[in-house]
Amino acid sequence: MINYSYIFQGTAFTSKSVNEITIYKDYLFLVDEDGFIQELVSPKDERYSLIVDECAGRENFYRLKEGQYFLPGFVDLHIHAPQWAQNGTALDLPLYDWLHTYTFPLEAKFANADFAKEVYEDLVSTLLANGTTTALYYATIHKESSYLLAEICANLGQRGLVGKVVADDPEQNPDYYRDEDAKTALLDTEEFILAVNELNETTKQGVYPVVTPRFIPSCSDDVLKGLGELAAKYNTHVQSHCSESDWEHQYVKERFGNNDAYSLHEFGLLGEKSVMAHCNHLEEEDVDLFVKTGTAIGHCPLSNAYFANGVLPLARFLSKGVEIGLGTDISAGASPSLYDNAKQAVVSSRMLEDGVDTSLLAEQRGVKNSRITINEAFYLATAGGGESLSLPVGRIEKGYAWDIQIVDTKVVGNRLPIFDLNEELYDIFQKIMYLVKPENIKEVWVQGEKVHSR
Repeated sequence: MINYSYIFQGTAFTSKSVNEITIYKDYLFLVDEDGFIQELVSPKDERYSLIVDECAGRENFYRLKEGQYFLPGFVDLHIHAPQWAQNGTALDLPLYDWLHTYTFPLEAKFANADFAKEVYEDLVSTLLANGTTTALYYATIHKESSYLLAEICANLGQRGLVGKVVADDPEQNPDYYRDEDAKTALLDTEEFILAVNELNETTKQGVYPVVTPRFIPSCSDDVLKGLGELAAKYNTHVQSHCSESDWEHQYVKERFGNNDAYSLHEFGLLGEKSVMAHCNHLEEEDVDLFVKTGTAIGHCPLSNAYFANGVLPLARFLSKGVEIGLGTDISAGASPSLYDNAKQAVVSSRMLEDGVDTSLLAEQRGVKNSRITINEAFYLATAGGGESLSLPVGRIEKGYAWDIQIVDTKVVGNRLPIFDLNEELYDIFQKIMYLVKPENIKEVWVQGEKVHSR
């Protein structure tokens, strides 16, 4: 007697390593009541036909149709949730003007719970529809609406990691949008951690509090020290920005006489559960520190093109063993899709390798060995994100959460160009990564629960 909550049958793509894809053709995936994959059964396994004969026709037996495939749910490592309300706006402005003219006034509005609810529900639903099953969020400085975002993730079925943003330095933050002082910021953060931890106890897929200094320039020394202590006390995830731009990198050097990474480390903010966004301007010793501490990078290729003043040397960082995943960076990156960011990661790496200044000779123009393929980009969007968060997500493997997207390549309106019934599955995988739109994502499951369907 076969007894699983769900039995899925079909072909799946998942990362075997940073640059290798595993294809499970016509496998069975057995999912337990807790939403974890208990077994993968090959068509060559003698049990395969027995399971199909016994279970086909049951409500919990799910067989993919022709042209449909399983992919792991995406893991988005960097989202400014309130900025969804300004997405696609003013990306031609310099960062300082963009923040003070648009972003800070917008984020200040999230003191209003009704406004926050409308924006956050739409954002979480949109991300699920784009295949994102796990999301690492910045909320705002407001404790109540930050908790509301965690509640919405819990209710809509997304695995959410949510941070109440901390920004208390009066010299770097506008009076209308900053924490009152370090003491208040730390008290609110601790209360937020306790509340989300309690919510997590009744949330199947998990919601997690994240210690979130916006970045060093926005925070006082006292608050940075206190946040490091809270992260250690409650063993929380940590997120911030690190060496994103020329300005930030130099500001921290002038303030502390040290690089951004080392300054964060001295405050206890780097570790196995830490994700630092961008990191385009890391120096070699910073990279070594990330490897030593297990700190991950949330790579945001679309937003980097607008605000980071450079291209992340992704291939070099991966070769050194840094944990890296992808982020959309809503709204500095205007697309909510990690498919779009995976493609941009490939494009940016090619531009770094080939160079962009055609006044130079070809051999002088670029940085050798910088390109990645769509295989690496897929890894970053899935397994790399899971490893960065130290969570069993991002792979279709035994012991991992059944977080998957079902992609339909034959959907009306965006049928993928697959005309050969015997086309290589790896070629189909590449077409999926380059051509899928939200209308191709037929269903999304998180922890064994269907959370989105078309």
